[in-house]
Amino acid sequence: MQLIRSGANWFIWIAGLSLVNSVLFAVGSNWSFFLGLGATQFVDAFGNEIITGTTGQVLALIVDVLIAGIFVGIALVSRNGTPWSFIVGMVLVVLDALLLVWVADWAAVAFHGLALYFMVRGFQASRRLAALRTAAQLPPGIVPPITPR
Repeated sequence: MQLIRSGANWFIWIAGLSLVNSVLFAVGSNWSFFLGLGATQFVDAFGNEIITGTTGQVLALIVDVLIAGIFVGIALVSRNGTPWSFIVGMVLVVLDALLLVWVADWAAVAFHGLALYFMVRGFQASRRLAALRTAAQLPPGIVPPITPR
């Protein structure tokens, strides 16, 4: 169960650091975390360059919160040991890493790889847990014994 939580927590870290990066960008800082999402950086740049002004920053922050919310939701479902949520989250992280490859942010790509390593470990543990849960179930047609009180 610890590996599952550890893998799922990476989704929360990515979401949180992405939001911190977005706020830092909005206030004009040139500093950011490597583990943030490239998608939120793209949204921030789009809001700053295309929409411009306060409206662009506010819209970008709203979209950033939605993206981070998706990752937090994936983390919460993954913490219960649901393998499909790990798969969805890992696909999103890989797609985000491809966006970072496109802009040649190699340090961020490397940290995405590290995060994926721990997510894969969490996914593998969730599959083992699912197999144990399935093995513990009674076969169809078998009635569990009734124990008197």
